[in-house]
Amino acid sequence: MAEQRRSKPSASGSGRAGGPRRTGGPSRGQGGKADQGGKGGQGGKGGQAGRGRTSRTGDDKRRDDRVGGQRRPDRAKGPAGKGRPSEKPAPAERSAAQQVYDGPPLPDDVTGKELAADVRVQLKSLPEKLAQRVARHLAAAGALIDEDPETAYQHTLAARSRAPRLAVVREAVGESAYAAGHYAEALSELRAAKRMNGATAYLPIMADCHRALGNAKRALELAKSPSVARFPTAAKAEMTIVEAGARRDLGQLDAALRTLELSPLNSKSRESWVVRLRYAYADTLEQAGRERDALSWFHRTNAIDAEEITDAAERAEALEGRLKD
Repeated sequence: MAEQRRSKPSASGSGRAGGPRRTGGPSRGQGGKADQGGKGGQGGKGGQAGRGRTSRTGDDKRRDDRVGGQRRPDRAKGPAGKGRPSEKPAPAERSAAQQVYDGPPLPDDVTGKELAADVRVQLKSLPEKLAQRVARHLAAAGALIDEDPETAYQHTLAARSRAPRLAVVREAVGESAYAAGHYAEALSELRAAKRMNGATAYLPIMADCHRALGNAKRALELAKSPSVARFPTAAKAEMTIVEAGARRDLGQLDAALRTLELSPLNSKSRESWVVRLRYAYADTLEQAGRERDALSWFHRTNAIDAEEITDAAERAEALEGRLKD
């Protein structure tokens, strides 16, 4: 998926609400072929007049099928004169698996060309028509992941149903599941993607999923992974936010503050990762009871938050009101 603008961080400073969402193309995913809807039930044989007779003449049969000289409306002649329903059985409803396979309706203006070039390259291993369908679902997911993450997730599930063995698809499913709050599913899909391509870029999201599932210690283990040291600055910042959040989950506020203080809080950059680091620090300061320090850092956050990805201005205003009372 194309890089999406992150939502505002939560009050806890967790990556989940402003979290380490990385969306490099719509999310990607797969699953086996969906079951097809079963055939509609066959109509039972019509009741036969004169049942139990040892023999029937043709005239008897014709008389049985007529009432007052009119053809019975609910019968049609069948083999050996047996009645059968005249209406076709209603089509069976689509199974749940078929609904997932179909996915949400695809907008006409989504072609799949919206995906990043590296994502499109990975889809070339599929037959052309299949690749186009998967690409359209991934592109639709990328467009929706911020405003309607649940529908984005359903699009990636449809892609996964068609291409379950592509890491780029499984990654997309994991990212959209994370955005929609399906943390166990997100963790499972990102693990699958990591097994397929060996990528470590998913670790911040995976760590935050562990937090959401109540396993802060596992989140800390991932934060200490050797590969984190080689992360780009923005990815390191995301992992720092998650690590500090995990410390808070464990009641270790001082350790959470130290974790954030070791990060580039004073960077002159105005990129979103700096905004989010400062916000997490201000929030943790407030949680620790250091309200005047928190107020200062909320102001410093707001000063570089041109895109308003946080609610730092509102938090600062609320703190000022409390400190005046």
